[in-house]
Amino acid sequence: MLRTIDSVHGYTIQATDDELGSVEEVYFDDEQWGVRYLVVETGSWLSSRKVLISPYSVVGINDEDGIIEVSLTREQVKNSPDIDTHQPISRQLEGDYSQYYGYGNYWTGPYLWGAAGHPEYPAADTVGTPPMNQRPEDLAERINDAQQDTHLRSSDKTSGYHILGTDDEIGHVKDFIFDDKDWAVRYLLVDTRNWWPGGKKVLLGTQWIERIDWSDSTVQTKLTREQIKNSPEYDEDIPLDRPYEVQLHEHYGRRTYWD
Repeated sequence: MLRTIDSVHGYTIQATDDELGSVEEVYFDDEQWGVRYLVVETGSWLSSRKVLISPYSVVGINDEDGIIEVSLTREQVKNSPDIDTHQPISRQLEGDYSQYYGYGNYWTGPYLWGAAGHPEYPAADTVGTPPMNQRPEDLAERINDAQQDTHLRSSDKTSGYHILGTDDEIGHVKDFIFDDKDWAVRYLLVDTRNWWPGGKKVLLGTQWIERIDWSDSTVQTKLTREQIKNSPEYDEDIPLDRPYEVQLHEHYGRRTYWD
C-alpha cells in the first residue's frame, strides 16, 4: 500500500508488551530511497528519549487505531544503542544498531534491503545473488562507499525543499509517498502553489530526480513547468492506485518502477 509519511505521523508504536511511543518523523536514504527508520518519541517511560525503529521489526499497521505493531519489547528498546538524532548518524552507529537487533546491513547487498527486496531476513538462495545487471565491480564500489559515508536524511528537514525544473522552480516538497511493503519512497508530493496561484499538488517519482543539493535545499529534475501544469493532479483524499500511477508515468514518458 502506498501512503504518505505524514499519514503515520503520531502513530503509536506498539511493542509486544507495551507502547513504545509515537512516530515523530522518518529517516530515509538518498541513494536507494528506502525508509530506514521511524524516529520515535518515547515519552516519560524512557525519559523522552528518541529511538529508532527499523522496518525490519514492523509486523503490521493498524490505520483504524493509528498503531504500528513491532516485534520488540520495551526492554530491548531500552537497552538499544543510544543514537543522537540531532547529529548525523554514521554507518558505524547503524552497524552497531543492526548488530544489537540481529538485523542485516541494508547497505551491503544489491537490493533495497541488502540481500532482499523487503525488510526481512533473506532466504538462503538469495544471499549473494545480485541482479544480472549488477556488475561485481559496481557492487564493490557501492559497498565501499556505504562503509565510509552516511546517506540518511530526515523527512522533516527535507520537507519544504524547492523543486527546480529545466526552466524554473516548479514547487516545493510537501510530503513523501512510500510503499509500506518494501518501505521504498516512490514519490515526492509536490505543492506547486508557490509559483502557480490556485495550482495543484503533483507527484514526482524519485527515479526522475537528477540530484539534490542538501546545502541549498533544492531538488533538481528535468521536468518543465508546462509538463507539471498538464500532469495528473494528485488528490490526497483518494487512495493512490496503480491506474493513476500508469497514467502518471505515461504522461512523463517514464518507465514504471514495477516493470
